[in-house]
Amino acid sequence: MASVAGVGVSWRSSKAALLPSSVKPSRAATRLAFTVRNTISVEKKNYTLQKSEEIFNAAKKLMPGGVNSPVRAFKSVGGQPIVFDSVKGSRMWDVDGNEYIDYVGSWGPAIIGHADDKVPFIFYIAWLLNSDVFLSFQANSTVISLWAKVTCTVCKHSNSWAGGLKLLAPFVNAALIETLKKGTSFGAPCILENVLAEMVISAVPSVEMVRFVNSGTEACMGVLRLARAFTGREKLIKFEGCYHGHANAFLVKAGSGVATLGLPDSPGVPSGATMDTLTSPYNDLETVKKLFETHKGEIAAVILEPVVGNAGFIPPKPEFLNGLREITEQNGALLIFDEVMTGFRLAYGGAQEYFGITPDLTTLGKVIGGGLPVGAYGGRKDIMQMVAPAGPMYQAGTLSGNPLAMTAGIHTLKRLMEPGTYEYLDKITSDLTNGILDAGERAGHEMYGGYIHGMFGFFFNAGPVHNFEDAKKSDAAKFARFHRGMLEEGVYLAPSQFEAGFTSLAHTHKDIEQTIEAAERVLKRI
Repeated sequence: MASVAGVGVSWRSSKAALLPSSVKPSRAATRLAFTVRNTISVEKKNYTLQKSEEIFNAAKKLMPGGVNSPVRAFKSVGGQPIVFDSVKGSRMWDVDGNEYIDYVGSWGPAIIGHADDKVPFIFYIAWLLNSDVFLSFQANSTVISLWAKVTCTVCKHSNSWAGGLKLLAPFVNAALIETLKKGTSFGAPCILENVLAEMVISAVPSVEMVRFVNSGTEACMGVLRLARAFTGREKLIKFEGCYHGHANAFLVKAGSGVATLGLPDSPGVPSGATMDTLTSPYNDLETVKKLFETHKGEIAAVILEPVVGNAGFIPPKPEFLNGLREITEQNGALLIFDEVMTGFRLAYGGAQEYFGITPDLTTLGKVIGGGLPVGAYGGRKDIMQMVAPAGPMYQAGTLSGNPLAMTAGIHTLKRLMEPGTYEYLDKITSDLTNGILDAGERAGHEMYGGYIHGMFGFFFNAGPVHNFEDAKKSDAAKFARFHRGMLEEGVYLAPSQFEAGFTSLAHTHKDIEQTIEAAERVLKRI
């Protein structure tokens, strides 16, 4: 029996997609391509990974396990790891020339699609109208004003909306190329930091000030140090299966690659580094309450993925996030949402906007860098003013706020502000998830899964799945066979039962149909 889970998760979405897959431009606008459709080979060639195998074998002599991040080694699904050559839109191509519909999205950042060169819909219409009036409703926004000046400067045109808009195509790629001409890193302030910072602050409910770093791990390291500095306490509660990067204090019952490889924890982590890390099953408020009772006045913060993505897709129970908010407030502890994965993906303001729960601190990454290395942590102003140089809590970074990452982030968030963005993600992700679960039911498999907007997941497990222990009951061997079968059908899923999947604005309804058809064939075979 296939079933779907999650708070606010639609089983049968009847919403129409508000983001059009194509438009019919006027004659004057024919030089702008609103959608880019990738060419799909009509003839299906034999599936081979010969070149991937050769390159990977060479890589194993150069890098530990042949990779620079463990999950890429396909240890949990078996078979030959794939070496990729290029990406575009919703598609990936490996070194052997195989083409895949991608549902990994570089592990989340590619929410608008890979190598974006599309003109945003709202700016496309403005260009057609050639009118400043179309965007005048945003005239009072500092973000928009700064962005307009930056855009027009980059375009080397005029200090007007129309001039900047006419030269926006291609979009993210061209913006990065223009920024690259000015330099990749200043090691000093640049205006792009202001632009992206104000966009993040205006979008994410909890963020009044923000500090940019270079990865999600770095963001979580910084936010933990900040929570301890602000509260004067040292203990931390995290949840089993939640992954917050590879800092010592977090590698306790962690998810992601740790779960995928079956590692209990990591060698090399001193016992002293984790002695103040307390753990609880996800979705279990009673255990959290007991931990606060046992360690009264000692707990600095509770950190969690508001929707788990690093143990598979696991949404919170209706009362869970609100309960954590109440418990932390009652005990003088901080609530931290790790939104490295969910930020700008579940909603423009992240999971905290989607669920209506505002934490004290938030970590971000992935989407806000548009595919370039980036991370951030932010929150209440009184807490963030503890960070150096405003306060005594030290944290620094050579490449933090570099102009390339800021540029990619700015233009990615601008795309996400378009009307209909999250409705479109909801529609295609609903169709995809329900289609795969229905195919599994017809083939006689026990499957359980769910989705929220651009994030989804499923388990070979009758369910329900409310925590990591539930997830571990899944048939990992069956998932491995399914994963390999889908690769042969031209669909790239995360190489682990314990990772969420991601859709993007570049995915088309045809992509979804082809994926479901492929899943139907594979599920009948395994």
